Amino acid sequence: MNIHEYQAKELLRRYGVAVLEGHVAWTADEAVEAAKKLPGPVYVVKSQIHAGGRGAGRFANDPNGKGGVRVVKSIEAVREAAEAMIGKVLVTKQTGEQGKLVSRVFVEDGCDIKRELYLGLLVDRETSRVTIMASTEGGMEIEEVAHNHPEKILKVAIDPASGIFPYHARKLAFGLGLEGKQVGAFQKFVLALYGAFLELDCAIVEINPLVVTGKGDIVALDAKVSFDESALFRHKDLEALRDDSEMDPKELDAVKNDLNYVALDGEIGCMVNGAGLAMATMDIIKLYGSSPANFLDVGGTANAARVTEAFRIITSDVNVKAILVNIFGGIAKCDMIANGIVEASKNLSLSVPLVVRLEGTNVDLGKKILAESGLAIIPADNLADAAQKVVAAVKGA
Repeated sequence: MNIHEYQAKELLRRYGVAVLEGHVAWTADEAVEAAKKLPGPVYVVKSQIHAGGRGAGRFANDPNGKGGVRVVKSIEAVREAAEAMIGKVLVTKQTGEQGKLVSRVFVEDGCDIKRELYLGLLVDRETSRVTIMASTEGGMEIEEVAHNHPEKILKVAIDPASGIFPYHARKLAFGLGLEGKQVGAFQKFVLALYGAFLELDCAIVEINPLVVTGKGDIVALDAKVSFDESALFRHKDLEALRDDSEMDPKELDAVKNDLNYVALDGEIGCMVNGAGLAMATMDIIKLYGSSPANFLDVGGTANAARVTEAFRIITSDVNVKAILVNIFGGIAKCDMIANGIVEASKNLSLSVPLVVRLEGTNVDLGKKILAESGLAIIPADNLADAAQKVVAAVKGA
């Protein structure tokens, strides 16, 4: 789960992470009031959307071509910048040409920037450890740095048994070329950021850029925080920070129904139980010449109601030309899933081809229920058979 920059900075501030003073504003008038609370005379007005590259982005139909992050030097300029952003669509590299609607801005104090660095924390799957990444190439997309200049990325993996120590931070500081009081400030910053990462059950924390000021302070100029959704049951206060307007309506619907759904750009809707099986299903659809319209894992405890919701979400995508159901019955038995498929098909009046592959507990009973339903359900004997049949159905064979 992602949150906005202003929310991320407020959370990190509570853990002692150095951030600049700033206030969120939903209107141009609120932006002016926010600026009046800051020392000035330099202010930064930032569009708040869940996408990177805001500064280099552009607003649709904006002849001036200014980006979604603007440095201004007067209260009136703050108003002008807010008016140019709020209610407008910002297009960045990460949003695609459809862009995202800016509903609020973050008005922040200006900063005397001497250097821009990169700092990020994530769980490294190779080492199964929280890993701190740092680079001298702040302000750039870290993926580009990793591709073009991998030697400029420093990494320190933290042993979960012992936790972080000051020397971890100092190692990175020296690698970044920090000196004098900067080293101590960086050490304090990293230890505080690591504490926030653990306590908040984060998936990623990214500070880009992390700046060294003219006075030698270390400050987060930007902040991206993403949480592990599997741990949100421990953080109801964090779950309340979710911005529904930033989510695909289908994905939001799935969250509310305890379904794991990710919208894709293909033509075959997928309903599967188990993430690994879902990935294999998408792969084999590609193998046989088509593409999946979604990733949808109904989980191991699927029932008729959840199956119906899954079908409703899948069919709400106008690009879906056929549906493939691939279920391995365990806790959720095949007969239970079959009843759910029949009920959903009748309630939703499915108008696209439906291919079903069942395997596992009560598979024969499940197949019998589908066969006697009177519905035009295409049965499949195995995953390859199912993929071939659903691709053929899409192509009109």
